[in-house]
Amino acid sequence: MAYNFKEEMNKPERFAGGHRLCAGCGAGVMARNVLRAIDEDDNIAIVNATGCLQAATFSYPYITWEDSWIHSAFENAGATCGGMEAAYRALEKRGKVKEKYKFLAFGGDGGSYDIGFQSLSGAMERNHDMVYICYDNEAYMNTGIQRSSSTSRFTDTTTTPAGSVVPGKPQNKKNLTEIMVAHSIPYVGQTTFLANMKDLNEKTKKAVYTEGPAFLNVLAPCTRGWRYDMADLLDITKAAVETCFWPLFEVENGKYKLTYEPKKKLPIEEYLRPQGRFKHMFKKGNEWMIEEFQKEVDLKWEMLLKKCE
Repeated sequence: MAYNFKEEMNKPERFAGGHRLCAGCGAGVMARNVLRAIDEDDNIAIVNATGCLQAATFSYPYITWEDSWIHSAFENAGATCGGMEAAYRALEKRGKVKEKYKFLAFGGDGGSYDIGFQSLSGAMERNHDMVYICYDNEAYMNTGIQRSSSTSRFTDTTTTPAGSVVPGKPQNKKNLTEIMVAHSIPYVGQTTFLANMKDLNEKTKKAVYTEGPAFLNVLAPCTRGWRYDMADLLDITKAAVETCFWPLFEVENGKYKLTYEPKKKLPIEEYLRPQGRFKHMFKKGNEWMIEEFQKEVDLKWEMLLKKCE
Protein backbone atom coordinates (compact mmCIF):
# COMPACT_ATOMS: atom_id res chain seq x y z
CA MET A 1 0.00 0.00 0.00
CA ALA A 2 1.31 3.46 -0.95
CA TYR A 3 2.26 5.81 1.85
CA ASN A 4 -0.45 8.46 2.35
CA PHE A 5 0.57 11.10 4.88
CA LYS A 6 -2.90 12.66 5.04
CA GLU A 7 -4.37 9.30 6.03
CA GLU A 8 -1.62 8.86 8.61
CA MET A 9 -2.66 12.12 10.29
CA ASN A 10 -6.33 11.10 10.35
CA LYS A 11 -5.88 7.81 12.18
CA PRO A 12 -7.80 7.29 15.45
CA GLU A 13 -5.98 8.72 18.47
CA ARG A 14 -4.01 6.36 20.70
CA PHE A 15 -2.95 9.20 23.00
CA ALA A 16 -6.02 10.77 24.56
CA GLY A 17 -6.51 14.41 25.50
CA GLY A 18 -7.09 15.59 29.05
CA HIS A 19 -3.57 14.88 30.28
CA ARG A 20 -1.71 17.28 32.57
CA LEU A 21 1.26 18.16 30.38
CA CYS A 22 1.90 21.90 30.12
CA ALA A 23 0.48 23.84 27.19
CA GLY A 24 3.32 24.18 24.69
CA CYS A 25 5.08 21.01 25.90
CA GLY A 26 6.85 18.97 23.23
CA ALA A 27 6.52 15.60 24.98
CA GLY A 28 2.78 15.24 24.37
CA VAL A 29 3.07 16.27 20.72
CA MET A 30 5.86 13.72 20.33
CA ALA A 31 3.93 10.83 21.93
CA ARG A 32 0.71 11.54 20.05
CA ASN A 33 2.43 11.57 16.67
CA VAL A 34 4.70 8.59 17.34
CA LEU A 35 1.68 6.43 18.13
CA ARG A 36 -0.16 7.78 15.10
CA ALA A 37 2.49 6.28 12.81
CA ILE A 38 1.69 2.72 13.90
CA ASP A 39 -0.89 0.71 11.96
CA GLU A 40 -4.34 0.70 13.55
CA ASP A 41 -4.53 -3.09 13.64
CA ASP A 42 -1.22 -3.51 15.47
CA ASN A 43 -1.19 -4.00 19.23
CA ILE A 44 1.34 -1.97 21.20
CA ALA A 45 2.94 -2.57 24.59
CA ILE A 46 4.43 0.63 26.00
CA VAL A 47 7.00 1.19 28.75
CA ASN A 48 7.26 4.71 30.13
CA ALA A 49 10.16 5.75 32.35
CA THR A 50 9.50 8.09 35.27
CA GLY A 51 9.45 11.68 34.07
CA CYS A 52 7.18 14.45 32.82
CA LEU A 53 5.47 12.25 30.23
CA GLN A 54 4.75 9.50 32.75
CA ALA A 55 3.66 11.72 35.63
CA ALA A 56 1.35 13.87 33.52
CA THR A 57 -0.37 11.06 31.63
CA PHE A 58 -1.19 8.69 34.49
CA SER A 59 -3.04 9.57 37.66
CA TYR A 60 -4.87 6.50 38.96
CA PRO A 61 -7.49 5.60 37.84
CA TYR A 62 -7.09 7.84 34.79
CA ILE A 63 -4.63 7.25 31.95
CA THR A 64 -3.91 8.96 28.62
CA TRP A 65 -2.59 5.89 26.82
CA GLU A 66 -5.09 3.74 24.88
CA ASP A 67 -2.71 0.76 24.60
CA SER A 68 -1.07 -1.54 27.17
CA TRP A 69 1.20 0.63 29.31
CA ILE A 70 3.75 0.07 32.10
CA HIS A 71 5.35 2.71 34.32
CA SER A 72 8.98 1.72 34.84
CA ALA A 73 11.48 3.23 37.22
CA PHE A 74 13.59 6.14 36.03
CA GLU A 75 16.61 3.94 35.31
CA ASN A 76 15.24 0.79 33.68
CA ALA A 77 12.82 1.48 30.81
CA GLY A 78 15.14 -0.30 28.35
CA ALA A 79 15.41 -3.42 30.51
CA THR A 80 11.67 -3.46 31.24
CA CYS A 81 10.77 -3.23 27.55
CA GLY A 82 13.43 -5.77 26.57
CA GLY A 83 12.22 -8.20 29.22
CA MET A 84 8.64 -7.79 28.09
CA GLU A 85 9.62 -8.45 24.47
CA ALA A 86 11.64 -11.54 25.45
CA ALA A 87 8.73 -12.93 27.49
CA TYR A 88 6.39 -12.34 24.57
CA ARG A 89 8.69 -14.22 22.18
CA ALA A 90 8.92 -17.16 24.58
CA LEU A 91 5.13 -17.33 25.00
CA GLU A 92 4.61 -16.95 21.25
CA LYS A 93 7.00 -19.83 20.57
CA ARG A 94 5.03 -22.05 22.95
CA GLY A 95 1.74 -21.09 21.30
CA LYS A 96 0.50 -19.22 24.38
CA VAL A 97 0.12 -15.88 22.57
CA LYS A 98 -1.52 -15.40 19.17
CA GLU A 99 -1.77 -11.61 18.90
CA LYS A 100 1.07 -9.62 17.33
CA TYR A 101 2.63 -6.83 19.39
CA LYS A 102 5.03 -3.95 18.87
CA PHE A 103 7.15 -2.88 21.85
CA LEU A 104 7.93 0.76 22.59
CA ALA A 105 9.81 2.48 25.41
CA PHE A 106 9.60 6.21 26.12
CA GLY A 107 12.13 8.07 28.26
CA GLY A 108 13.26 11.66 28.68
CA ASP A 109 16.87 12.71 28.39
CA GLY A 110 17.41 12.18 32.11
CA GLY A 111 16.13 8.61 31.85
CA SER A 112 17.99 7.97 28.57
CA TYR A 113 21.24 9.96 28.39
CA ASP A 114 21.97 9.57 32.11
CA ILE A 115 20.17 7.44 34.69
CA GLY A 116 18.78 4.90 32.21
CA PHE A 117 21.73 4.81 29.83
CA GLN A 118 23.06 1.40 30.93
CA SER A 119 19.57 -0.09 30.60
CA LEU A 120 19.06 1.43 27.15
CA SER A 121 22.51 0.33 25.97
CA GLY A 122 21.96 -3.21 27.23
CA ALA A 123 18.59 -3.54 25.51
CA MET A 124 20.07 -2.39 22.20
CA GLU A 125 23.09 -4.70 22.51
CA ARG A 126 20.87 -7.71 23.30
CA ASN A 127 19.04 -7.15 20.02
CA HIS A 128 15.50 -6.96 21.38
CA ASP A 129 12.86 -6.25 18.74
CA MET A 130 11.77 -2.92 20.24
CA VAL A 131 11.89 0.82 19.69
CA TYR A 132 13.29 3.20 22.30
CA ILE A 133 12.08 6.79 21.91
CA CYS A 134 13.94 9.51 23.78
CA TYR A 135 12.06 12.79 24.10
CA ASP A 136 14.94 15.19 24.61
CA ASN A 137 14.03 18.36 26.52
CA GLU A 138 17.61 18.91 27.68
CA ALA A 139 17.17 18.80 31.47
CA TYR A 140 15.47 17.06 34.39
CA MET A 141 12.28 19.06 33.94
CA ASN A 142 10.00 16.96 36.14
CA THR A 143 12.10 17.53 39.26
CA GLY A 144 13.03 21.19 38.92
CA ILE A 145 14.96 21.90 35.70
CA GLN A 146 18.33 20.47 36.76
CA ARG A 147 21.04 19.99 34.11
CA SER A 148 21.52 16.62 32.42
CA SER A 149 24.27 15.42 30.09
CA SER A 150 21.90 16.39 27.28
CA THR A 151 21.79 20.02 28.41
CA SER A 152 23.51 22.34 25.95
CA ARG A 153 26.58 24.33 26.94
CA PHE A 154 25.88 27.72 28.59
CA THR A 155 22.30 26.76 29.51
CA ASP A 156 20.90 28.42 32.63
CA THR A 157 19.39 25.66 34.83
CA THR A 158 18.72 25.41 38.56
CA THR A 159 21.98 23.48 39.05
CA THR A 160 24.02 25.53 36.53
CA PRO A 161 22.71 29.06 37.17
CA ALA A 162 24.22 31.64 34.84
CA GLY A 163 26.02 34.40 36.72
CA SER A 164 29.22 36.41 36.92
CA VAL A 165 31.32 33.37 37.87
CA VAL A 166 29.65 30.43 36.06
CA PRO A 167 28.21 31.13 32.58
CA GLY A 168 25.59 28.38 32.75
CA LYS A 169 26.45 24.73 32.10
CA PRO A 170 30.18 24.53 31.24
CA GLN A 171 30.10 21.24 29.30
CA ASN A 172 28.90 20.44 25.78
CA LYS A 173 25.82 18.31 25.11
CA LYS A 174 26.31 14.55 24.86
CA ASN A 175 25.53 13.06 21.43
CA LEU A 176 23.31 10.10 22.31
CA THR A 177 22.20 9.55 18.72
CA GLU A 178 25.78 8.78 17.65
CA ILE A 179 26.27 6.56 20.69
CA MET A 180 23.28 4.49 19.59
CA VAL A 181 24.72 4.28 16.06
CA ALA A 182 27.86 2.81 17.65
CA HIS A 183 25.73 -0.10 18.91
CA SER A 184 25.37 -1.24 15.25
CA ILE A 185 21.60 -1.56 15.51
CA PRO A 186 19.43 -1.69 12.36
CA TYR A 187 17.86 1.75 12.66
CA VAL A 188 18.62 5.07 14.38
CA GLY A 189 16.75 8.28 13.64
CA GLN A 190 17.05 11.86 14.87
CA THR A 191 13.97 14.02 14.38
CA THR A 192 11.61 16.60 15.81
CA PHE A 193 8.31 18.12 14.76
CA LEU A 194 8.11 20.73 12.07
CA ALA A 195 4.81 22.10 10.76
CA ASN A 196 3.61 18.89 9.09
CA MET A 197 5.14 16.19 11.35
CA LYS A 198 6.09 14.15 8.27
CA ASP A 199 9.71 13.50 9.24
CA LEU A 200 8.68 12.23 12.68
CA ASN A 201 5.95 10.05 11.17
CA GLU A 202 8.19 8.47 8.53
CA LYS A 203 11.04 7.76 10.93
CA THR A 204 8.71 6.26 13.53
CA LYS A 205 7.24 3.96 10.91
CA LYS A 206 10.72 2.83 9.85
CA ALA A 207 11.80 2.28 13.45
CA VAL A 208 8.70 0.27 14.39
CA TYR A 209 8.64 -1.90 11.26
CA THR A 210 12.37 -2.61 11.13
CA GLU A 211 13.14 -5.98 12.69
CA GLY A 212 15.40 -5.73 15.72
CA PRO A 213 16.26 -2.81 18.00
CA ALA A 214 15.69 0.77 16.89
CA PHE A 215 16.24 4.16 18.49
CA LEU A 216 14.60 7.55 17.92
CA ASN A 217 15.90 10.79 19.41
CA VAL A 218 13.20 13.47 19.30
CA LEU A 219 13.89 17.07 20.29
CA ALA A 220 10.90 17.93 22.49
CA PRO A 221 11.12 21.47 23.93
CA CYS A 222 9.88 22.32 27.43
CA THR A 223 8.11 25.66 27.73
CA ARG A 224 8.85 25.91 31.46
CA GLY A 225 12.53 24.95 31.34
CA TRP A 226 13.41 26.62 28.04
CA ARG A 227 11.30 29.69 28.84
CA TYR A 228 9.61 30.32 25.51
CA ASP A 229 6.07 31.40 24.70
CA MET A 230 3.87 28.29 24.64
CA ALA A 231 2.58 29.18 21.17
CA ASP A 232 6.15 29.14 19.81
CA LEU A 233 6.75 25.38 20.15
CA LEU A 234 6.92 24.64 16.43
CA ASP A 235 8.94 27.79 15.74
CA ILE A 236 11.54 26.67 18.30
CA THR A 237 11.91 23.23 16.72
CA LYS A 238 12.05 24.77 13.24
CA ALA A 239 14.86 27.10 14.38
CA ALA A 240 16.72 24.12 15.86
CA VAL A 241 16.64 22.42 12.45
CA GLU A 242 17.29 25.48 10.26
CA THR A 243 20.36 26.47 12.32
CA CYS A 244 21.59 22.84 12.18
CA PHE A 245 21.64 22.64 15.97
CA TRP A 246 19.39 19.57 15.61
CA PRO A 247 19.95 18.01 12.16
CA LEU A 248 17.37 15.58 10.81
CA PHE A 249 19.04 12.35 9.74
CA GLU A 250 18.80 8.58 9.97
CA VAL A 251 21.21 5.66 9.97
CA GLU A 252 19.97 2.41 8.44
CA ASN A 253 22.31 -0.55 8.87
CA GLY A 254 25.26 1.81 9.26
CA LYS A 255 24.41 4.02 6.26
CA TYR A 256 23.90 7.71 7.07
CA LYS A 257 21.22 9.74 5.28
CA LEU A 258 20.34 13.40 5.77
CA THR A 259 16.55 13.69 5.62
CA TYR A 260 16.46 17.49 5.54
CA GLU A 261 19.03 20.10 4.60
CA PRO A 262 18.28 23.81 5.12
CA LYS A 263 18.35 25.90 1.95
CA LYS A 264 20.20 28.54 3.93
CA LYS A 265 21.77 27.60 7.27
CA LEU A 266 20.66 30.21 9.82
CA PRO A 267 22.95 31.64 12.53
CA ILE A 268 22.55 29.99 15.93
CA GLU A 269 21.18 33.24 17.41
CA GLU A 270 17.86 32.44 15.69
CA TYR A 271 17.54 29.38 17.92
CA LEU A 272 18.98 30.86 21.12
CA ARG A 273 17.28 34.26 21.23
CA PRO A 274 13.63 33.16 21.81
CA GLN A 275 14.64 31.06 24.85
CA GLY A 276 14.95 32.61 28.29
CA ARG A 277 17.49 29.98 29.36
CA PHE A 278 20.00 31.60 26.98
CA LYS A 279 19.14 35.23 27.79
CA HIS A 280 22.47 35.88 29.51
CA MET A 281 24.35 35.01 26.31
CA PHE A 282 23.07 38.22 24.68
CA LYS A 283 24.35 40.53 27.42
CA LYS A 284 27.24 42.83 26.58
CA GLY A 285 30.55 41.05 27.07
CA ASN A 286 29.08 37.57 26.56
CA GLU A 287 29.35 37.51 22.77
CA TRP A 288 32.06 34.85 23.10
CA MET A 289 29.46 32.36 24.35
CA ILE A 290 27.45 32.66 21.14
CA GLU A 291 30.64 32.33 19.11
CA GLU A 292 31.66 29.16 20.97
CA PHE A 293 28.16 27.71 20.59
CA GLN A 294 28.23 28.43 16.85
CA LYS A 295 31.65 26.77 16.47
CA GLU A 296 30.37 23.58 18.11
CA VAL A 297 27.26 23.48 15.91
CA ASP A 298 29.33 24.09 12.76
CA LEU A 299 31.84 21.36 13.65
CA LYS A 300 29.15 18.72 14.28
CA TRP A 301 27.25 19.74 11.14
CA GLU A 302 30.34 19.37 8.93
CA MET A 303 31.12 15.99 10.47
CA LEU A 304 27.56 14.82 9.79
CA LEU A 305 27.67 15.99 6.18
CA LYS A 306 30.83 13.93 5.59
CA LYS A 307 29.16 10.85 7.06
CA CYS A 308 26.16 11.36 4.77
CA GLU A 309 28.23 11.64 1.57
